[in-house]
Amino acid sequence: MTSPGSPAQARSLIIERLVGDSGEADQVIDAGRAMAERTVPLLQKGLSGELGVPVIVDLKAVEVSRVPEARSRAGDNFAMTVVGSPASSDAMTLVIDAAAIAIMVSTLFGGDPDMPASPIERDLSPIEADVSTMVFQEVAQALNGSGRRSLDLRLPVPRAMSGTEAKRHVLRDGAAIRIVLGISTPVDSGSITVTMPQRVVLAGRDDTAGVGEDDHGTSWRARFSEEVMRSTVALEATMPLTRLTLGDLANLEPGQVIDFDETAQSRARLSARGQTLFVCEFGKLGQNYTVRIKHPFDAGQDFIDGLMPAGAGRA
Repeated sequence: MTSPGSPAQARSLIIERLVGDSGEADQVIDAGRAMAERTVPLLQKGLSGELGVPVIVDLKAVEVSRVPEARSRAGDNFAMTVVGSPASSDAMTLVIDAAAIAIMVSTLFGGDPDMPASPIERDLSPIEADVSTMVFQEVAQALNGSGRRSLDLRLPVPRAMSGTEAKRHVLRDGAAIRIVLGISTPVDSGSITVTMPQRVVLAGRDDTAGVGEDDHGTSWRARFSEEVMRSTVALEATMPLTRLTLGDLANLEPGQVIDFDETAQSRARLSARGQTLFVCEFGKLGQNYTVRIKHPFDAGQDFIDGLMPAGAGRA
């Protein structure tokens, strides 16, 4: 992990750690629907060009969801890939069901589009995985967009997973939007499901994209419902003391005094709901003790520091 590049990015990371970065349902669905409606004609043109015959692409549904639900309706024999972007390593999760794969394979290899394709009731073959990858590439390109609204997806897409690999692939939880695209011929139909974190869909598509440092309070309220903004979160500040052996720890007695490490006051941590958010410094203002925020907590750096010998400082 690396530290967030700016205070604004740090705030976004903290929000996601606490509640999962999400927006108003209507706003998210409107943004997703607008994206999908722009995509459908581009995807239909792209797939028809790859297949050499026309296929019908239509928008079936746009709904709020969770990222791990991306494959929940795909059945047993599906293909999946996860596409990253600078904003997220899982900016887009693409899933195609067996019926859509059968349509694509049959049509690509000269099958009669007016005859039903043979259903797939087994693990996918390498060729079927390759065809799924081709379809995912077309979908990702169509959704990616260009200019200010581009998702900046890392293309080409990774090769499609299937079978046990696809079923066991860990999907990071978070608020998402699900876009279901129908793929059909006169006699067959299947679906492609696109799942994206809501923060990816909303980035650059609302008034929060250009919010300045002084407007972060407004930014948070624009991205979350007032009900969420009114919820209370208990903050806990902790300060490291010292390192003891297990033997020393077992010999501690009531009334014994433990010395602070000389740098302990500058390494306090501010946490909420079990998540460490900031590294802080303890201090005092008048008769009151205070905590001054120094920088966002970096779990990756903290892990590296924990591997270093006691007393070694941050590089």
